[in-house]
Amino acid sequence: MALHIDYYASLNSPWTHLGAARIEALATKHGASLRIWPVDFGAIFPASGGLPLPKRAPQRQAYRLMELRRWRDLLGVPINIEPKHFPASEALTAPCVIALRETEGDAPAIRLAHRVLRAVWQDELDPGDRATLARLIAEVGLDADVVMRLGAEPRWSERRVADTQAARGNDVTSGDPGRRLRRGAGVAWSARSSRPGPRAGAGGSARGRAATRVPEPCRATSQP
Repeated sequence: MALHIDYYASLNSPWTHLGAARIEALATKHGASLRIWPVDFGAIFPASGGLPLPKRAPQRQAYRLMELRRWRDLLGVPINIEPKHFPASEALTAPCVIALRETEGDAPAIRLAHRVLRAVWQDELDPGDRATLARLIAEVGLDADVVMRLGAEPRWSERRVADTQAARGNDVTSGDPGRRLRRGAGVAWSARSSRPGPRAGAGGSARGRAATRVPEPCRATSQP
């Protein structure tokens, strides 16, 4: 039976960046299709009891930095723990990713999303800047002018709002990202079976499920 993963991702999350290559590798290993949903976690946080980073207690903010260093060292993924352009605006990037997903397919949308994450967390670039985003689009082998024009159409921002509402309805939530990374095998478990697996993830919010749309699928979350 063909397998599918719905990948709910923040384009600003360091945990999504740390897990990006892992979720692509899992999908490839198990022959699963992978569809990215760059939803607005700023709207999901309050609905799921989470707090945005600036509102967290100083102890939690400090622990987050410690966890990022630990996971950087464990996974060997380059990351600047306190980048210059975090959080970057998603007003341009998210609609472009959604437009690609809906018109060109999942693969180019995921390539751009992961390049945006590397720009923030590795390269000290601001993907919310139009010129920078155009450069990133070109770097993943796409026509920057075409993608930027397409992404500027209001329907994609509207689609993001609808996708975010649907994610909330599907119980996509915020959570302890370190624990989600530690339980990343859950996506692999789900891919090995045709039944939904335990909640788990690879840095973004991923929901692995069979093509038959089995309810209560494998799901995971990311946060800033």
